[in-house]
Amino acid sequence: MQTTVEPVVKLNNGVMIPRLGLGVYQSPPGQATQKAVEYALKVGYRHIDTARIYNNESDVGSALRNSGVKREDVFITTKLWNSDQGYETALKACDASLKRLGLKYLDLYLIHWPVQETRDKSWKALVQLLKDGKCRSIGVSNYTIQHLTELLEQSDIVPMVNQVEFSPFLYQKQLLEYCEKNKIQLEAYSPLTQGEKLNHPKIQQIAKKHDKTPAQVLIRWSLQHNLVTIPKSVREQRIKENGQVFDYNLTTEDMRILDLLDENFRNSWDPTSMP
Repeated sequence: MQTTVEPVVKLNNGVMIPRLGLGVYQSPPGQATQKAVEYALKVGYRHIDTARIYNNESDVGSALRNSGVKREDVFITTKLWNSDQGYETALKACDASLKRLGLKYLDLYLIHWPVQETRDKSWKALVQLLKDGKCRSIGVSNYTIQHLTELLEQSDIVPMVNQVEFSPFLYQKQLLEYCEKNKIQLEAYSPLTQGEKLNHPKIQQIAKKHDKTPAQVLIRWSLQHNLVTIPKSVREQRIKENGQVFDYNLTTEDMRILDLLDENFRNSWDPTSMP
């Protein structure tokens, strides 16, 4: 655990990724997503996380073009959906995502879920996309230790990122340690438990002590555990507040209290059930 948190971190291939990003999962396609991304870029976000299945890649692309921020200054992530997995289909899916985004390259392309029959072929496709320069970095999402171990046995290319659901209420300590040992950057989605645990008394108590919001406490917790984190919101005030997390530290005692809140609480599917 660390207290000093830099706003960017270097991945295992040397690419720099912003520690904080805006997630657009469940952001409605169209103006809502576009305005949220434009506002996030306006207030300093430089990392946007989307996916083919979210149906808002084109809105992210439009927001980036309208923002006035240089393409090379923004880190764009999207993901390969389950029905597109396989070698040739993954290559085509990446091209389709690039077209929807209006981009020439992705900063990070992730396998969204570890589909048993096709994940090995999908990973080979991502390695090829990395070599071809269509992706600056590649990784996986929702991979357990079992899934990662299988991948590392089959490939010389170590994923740069593993994006998983992660919060004090789903504190996957063993997975975090495994990823750190293998130089895989762990990234947290749903770091705010989709709002369901923000009223927990321990969260409220720590937030009040630091004059921060409960959401800012949960984001800071993940940052101090060396994660990249992508809270989602389409509300401007929340987007702004969620970005104001680099000006204070949680104490060792705060972190200990938060670590003990783990109850295997999930908002999303449980990938441990995927063989």
